[in-house]
Amino acid sequence: MNLAAAANETMAHNSNLLVYSAMAVYTLAFVAHLAEWVFGSRSKVGRTAAALTVQAKAPATVPVQAGASGSTGTAVLERPKVVTRSVAGSRDVPDGPGAAGGTEKGDLYGRIAISLTVLAWALHVGGVVTRALSVQRAPWGNMYEFSTTFAAVAVGLFLLLLVLKKNVRWIGLPLVTTVLLDLGLAVTVLYTASDQLVPALHSYWLWIHVSCAILCGAAFYIGAVSTVLFLFRDRHEAKLADPTGKQPGAFATSVLERLPSAASLDKLAYRINATFFPLWTFTIIAGAIWAEAAWGRYWGWDPKEVWSFITWVAYAAYLHARATAGWKGRKAAWLGLIAIACYLFNYYGVNIFVTGLHSYAGV
Repeated sequence: MNLAAAANETMAHNSNLLVYSAMAVYTLAFVAHLAEWVFGSRSKVGRTAAALTVQAKAPATVPVQAGASGSTGTAVLERPKVVTRSVAGSRDVPDGPGAAGGTEKGDLYGRIAISLTVLAWALHVGGVVTRALSVQRAPWGNMYEFSTTFAAVAVGLFLLLLVLKKNVRWIGLPLVTTVLLDLGLAVTVLYTASDQLVPALHSYWLWIHVSCAILCGAAFYIGAVSTVLFLFRDRHEAKLADPTGKQPGAFATSVLERLPSAASLDKLAYRINATFFPLWTFTIIAGAIWAEAAWGRYWGWDPKEVWSFITWVAYAAYLHARATAGWKGRKAAWLGLIAIACYLFNYYGVNIFVTGLHSYAGV
């Protein structure tokens, strides 16, 4: 039987069209996200969303009677300062760079960007689903399928955070940028025609093991974005707190002050990594069980197995560092970035440059 003929070419073609359409809409979303930052940065109100805006009213002159002679004098009484919430509200995480920047136009572009991201994501998911329907299997049997599904899950997690009222619109620009790069690489270098899998992959563990790996990777990526922004924001706050040192420039200030505080960025990264670390542990265990069923052993020090374990150790070290007083903050953040680098190398580096039992998945 010719397994290649089993693929539904019409569905496969429709999948490609949907992925390309999603890339086009993601590009529009990228422009809108960028416009939100640009218009937000033009505001004179640009302040940290966590801060309270203190507006001092002009002093008022109130006439008073001076003594029994009837002469009058004027005493200047200052009205109390009025404390108002910042544009983004009382929460530390702003609604978006435009809103935090204090401009309605910037905020409008942000809302347009989210709408375009939702549309692109719907097309993207359609491309993944039709790819699965074209071969009647899980749509992550090779690097092309893994990459497209990975990007769809990452955007889905971002939109889920927004639905859960987590104001993380500031993730939009780096996320959409990365998704475009990922899909561009997938449809060019990594593209593989829709086809059936080798017998070793025909297992229900393909749905369990690989889907968990994709979900963990997407979550770890969002945590890494928050970690990178934390490092920039933390350095910015350190400069502001040191009046004797070199103060940040106007451009850095206009951008970084529209992010959440360093503490909030660090907390978000930690919560995401801590939440999905147990799932990554299960992913490795599930892979070992599948390996025993496919190859007759649970662990054979295959390159993919080794780097999955190295990634696990790196994230375990990150979580342990967060629980150790001397390693909180920037030191722990660097461990988090090392961990995501291990995950990415496990996917790209091992699959492309290292030969092992997982090589049958193809590029």
